[in-house]
Amino acid sequence: MSDSGALSAAAEIDSQPAAVRPTRVRHVVLWLTVLAYLITYMDRVVISTAAPSIQAEYGFSLVTMGWIFASFQFAYAIFQIPGGWLGDRFGPRRALTGVVLWWSMFTAATAATWSAGSMMVCRFLFGMGEAGSFPIATRSLSRWMLPSERGWAQGLTHAGARLGGAVTPVFVALLIVDFGWRMPFLLFAGVGLAWALLWFVYYRDAPRDHPRTNDAERAMIENALGAGRERAKVPWRHLLANPQLWVLSAMYFCYAYCINIFLTWFPKYLHDARGFDIAVMGLFASMPLMAGVVGDLAGGWASDHLVKKGAGLKMARRAVAVVGFVTAAVAIPLAAGITDPIASILCFCIALFGLELTVGVSWAVALDVGGEFAGSVSAVMNTLGNLGAAIAAAITGYIVSVSGWFSAFMVLAVLCLIAAALFLKIDASRRLYVAPSTENS
Repeated sequence: MSDSGALSAAAEIDSQPAAVRPTRVRHVVLWLTVLAYLITYMDRVVISTAAPSIQAEYGFSLVTMGWIFASFQFAYAIFQIPGGWLGDRFGPRRALTGVVLWWSMFTAATAATWSAGSMMVCRFLFGMGEAGSFPIATRSLSRWMLPSERGWAQGLTHAGARLGGAVTPVFVALLIVDFGWRMPFLLFAGVGLAWALLWFVYYRDAPRDHPRTNDAERAMIENALGAGRERAKVPWRHLLANPQLWVLSAMYFCYAYCINIFLTWFPKYLHDARGFDIAVMGLFASMPLMAGVVGDLAGGWASDHLVKKGAGLKMARRAVAVVGFVTAAVAIPLAAGITDPIASILCFCIALFGLELTVGVSWAVALDVGGEFAGSVSAVMNTLGNLGAAIAAAITGYIVSVSGWFSAFMVLAVLCLIAAALFLKIDASRRLYVAPSTENS
């Protein structure tokens, strides 16, 4: 269905009698997905805030901590495509429940590690589970969210992720002060287990299978998206042969390298380069990520607003992302070069706001061009993205040791400019693959 057809389907809500107004089960599904994104980042950011305490107990070097961070990222990158395949093959209800149970188990197991090697193995296994989270969650929304809601939906879900990353350092720092660095891992594992149970009970893979959707909501969704083909074979040959998939993935490589510095190394930077103690470090590490939450919401809203105003998917996605990347490219060197710590944090906030303007748009593009294979498309995109994140985690320790923190942040500025140039080549209005039976849907 065209953009205008999808918008008219959504607009029909207001003209329907109250007795047949569509239910809003898709909004509950969206908020459950937001909560899942928040939990993923809570679980992965714990170790960043706990890093100084872990180093103090075990005597790990800066380079050793870098490889502990990277062990998660390499597993997260390697298992993106298997994770996306799980969602497309078995459905998001079972697949997402399974991966959340898996990673929650290894979140708790991190507290029982006794050496650098055991911690690397545990974080690798943890990364295997989390690898499926975003591709499967994207697949879970592909059959529920209208095209005119996708930018906002992806902005909101990634705002949940950044909110998890933002609030976690504060809580973890307080827990470490009172209970030691192991307690946060055990506590957050319990949160993941509770969510997995809630998801399995409530979610259904298709709107027509959900007992709480009425005929009006089912019709509205299917008029906009088509009836869909459940558990279709993924056309890997067609997807991987499309150059646009690789442009999208290369852009996300640049983004993920940049954001991972703030999720892994930034607390360490504040502790070592800016001299903040662990309690103050937790607060200031959270501030740029909170600005990122605002950027996530603003980017998704702005992109969907442009779609509704008739700009078309191509320009609506592209304009917001390019502005975001350029903003980050300008603000990051300023933040790293300013000597005043408060002014530096404010510039980092601007940088993260700009960087996060792009992420909801990027994942909305994965939905736009992926369709019913959005899980697999987003998995490829996120594979390259997290390869960038893994490289960032591993080599930053070396860059800082040799050239200092400013050089490490200059790499981010350059990658943001490259990402902006790549996004100018992305056309969200062009599907990567259209099956013959769904060509006119």
